[in-house]
Amino acid sequence: METSTAALAEQLAAIPVFSDLSPEDVSWLASKMEVAHFAPGEVVTLEDSPADRMIVILEGEIAGRREHGHRDARTFSAGAGRVTGMLPFSRLTHFPLTTRAMSPVRIAFLHVSHFPEILERAPALGSRLVGVMADRIREMTKADQQLEKLMALGKLSAGLAHELNNPASAVRNAAVNLQQAVRALRTAGLHLDNRPLAAEDRVVLARIECDWSKDHPPVALDSLERSDREEAIGDWLEEHRVRDARQLAPGLVDAGCDLDTLHSLSERFDDETLADAVTRLTASFTINHLVEQIESGTSRMADLVRAIKQYTYMDQSTEQEIDVHEGLENTLIMLHYRLKYGVSVIREYDRSIPPICAHGSELNQVWTNLIDNAIDAMNGRGELVVRTAPEVGRLLVEIRDSGPGIPPEIRSRIFEPFFTTKPVGEGTGLGLDTVYHIVQRHHGEVRVDSEPGRTSFQVRLPFAGAS
Repeated sequence: METSTAALAEQLAAIPVFSDLSPEDVSWLASKMEVAHFAPGEVVTLEDSPADRMIVILEGEIAGRREHGHRDARTFSAGAGRVTGMLPFSRLTHFPLTTRAMSPVRIAFLHVSHFPEILERAPALGSRLVGVMADRIREMTKADQQLEKLMALGKLSAGLAHELNNPASAVRNAAVNLQQAVRALRTAGLHLDNRPLAAEDRVVLARIECDWSKDHPPVALDSLERSDREEAIGDWLEEHRVRDARQLAPGLVDAGCDLDTLHSLSERFDDETLADAVTRLTASFTINHLVEQIESGTSRMADLVRAIKQYTYMDQSTEQEIDVHEGLENTLIMLHYRLKYGVSVIREYDRSIPPICAHGSELNQVWTNLIDNAIDAMNGRGELVVRTAPEVGRLLVEIRDSGPGIPPEIRSRIFEPFFTTKPVGEGTGLGLDTVYHIVQRHHGEVRVDSEPGRTSFQVRLPFAGAS
């Protein structure tokens, strides 16, 4: 259905952006526009196509997203009365998203070739459209900041899941093996109880069980030495007709048991009793070792949970006096999954530094972004230095990496919004912009010094009570 110029002009005049134009200018604008209708699902603009027209939605609603190439999760929606697309003074060259009609849609298009004339006829419209563009930039910035946070949260969540999975798996495996060791201990104990052992012999076995780990601390063995010991003990056990000799040998080696100990037992017991005694001792040693593994694994999980709570400052006020070292350490724990494959962390802390008054969770965003960027700069391998030092009325936190450095031609731009050197999809360009604004809100400053092999980000924050 055709839309007359008069009818279109009437609709345009009802839209706030055009409401201040004179009837003549609105009529002229309507005469230069093309009106199109779209059924639900039809494409209104195609991503990466030239941005060559302003879009005025007269009826219905459109929504946009990436449909081809890399999908960066950005979305867009607009309804009747919205002015979008290419706008005067915009640097947009191509439509970033594919937009489709969500309902029956009627749209008026104005080609960019008419922009100079309409701005000359109605200069006030230019400032109105600049305002529309500013609102759009604010919305995009807010959406990108949210995307940046979600990306960071996703990486931290993946890392934490990996870090928690390791001790959880160790605890689960230790619990299964513990059940088997307890059964072996009970079976061997029952066999020994049925044998006519002297009270002195039973005391000897009990004393070995109780005091062995205290008197024989574990010794680190290389793989070759360990293999030799297991083979020697296995051979000895087989010579004395001990059941499951090759299965018992690793547990005895883990406990630090040697052939001298086994010889002393063989002098006291016959082979049948020796087999039960060795099985019982091996099960007892194994139980002690597995309990230590369970304790270590659960302690690791508790440390991670504590770090998460402190990292996010759960159950605490938003602004308080904090020890910056705790935030740095919790951040390193949260990023351990990225550090452990080749990054050497050097801590140069001055623990005498007094607390600062800050939003702890926000500062942890700063440390996360800077450390994460340092790891990326080093491609996951290199030396990371985390340093704190007092200055006159201020605290210095330095994050230094051994990466290739920041090229001089882009160094002045790294704190700009949306500026990034990462490939498409790996960053929104808001990480360092977020760092800059958080530090500014804390009345501090951030700067960078860089040369090949040494890039240093320095954050300076006022101490609590400092002006």
